Amino acid sequence: MCGRFVQKTDLRIVASLFDAPIIESHVAASYNIAPRQPIAVIMEKGHRKIVTMKWGLIPYWAEDPAIANHLINARSETVAQKPSFRDSLEKRRCIIIADGFYEWQGTGLAKKPFYVYMKNEHPFGMAGLFDYWTSAKGEKEITCTIITTEANELMKPIHHRMPVILDPRDFGSWLNTVETDVRKVMGLLRPCESKLLLAHEVGLAVNNAGHNAPDCILPA
Repeated sequence: MCGRFVQKTDLRIVASLFDAPIIESHVAASYNIAPRQPIAVIMEKGHRKIVTMKWGLIPYWAEDPAIANHLINARSETVAQKPSFRDSLEKRRCIIIADGFYEWQGTGLAKKPFYVYMKNEHPFGMAGLFDYWTSAKGEKEITCTIITTEANELMKPIHHRMPVILDPRDFGSWLNTVETDVRKVMGLLRPCESKLLLAHEVGLAVNNAGHNAPDCILPA
């Protein structure tokens, strides 16, 4: 799974790297993003743009927004069948921007947090889905989830799952829900190559969702 991640690159740089010229998000850099927090996400609706969504999907048909706590991730193997995700997979795909993500090795009190990031230290795009939800009071939210897949060779010693990191050449296909159908994009939901990534153990401070500082990503 993916339960915490980092967005620290200036969105103006992200806009250039991801060819998303419209910036409608104003979220601050974060070194320890937890579920239900606002994040910067790339979507394509006429134009590719960076917007703010909350992490943790609330399907449009949900009555209780607490469902979001259980839908921070979507498994690639079942995303096309699950009622919570299949409509968004067809109509509402997005790219969730990240500079790195955290994963924990081991169990219980022996769990060790690791930070995983690109060797070139550039931000990358995780495959995501989003949905629009309106509460009984008429309050509107845009929420999203991160699609995960099986671990690659780098990740296997740490955890058996990892987020789907999209190849930049596939951004257009993933975002274009008008011309690209689900069958064509399912092949993109695979582990990225291990050679692209690095990982190192970090301090236990990252376990505290309230601790959000650059020291979160420093080697332990």
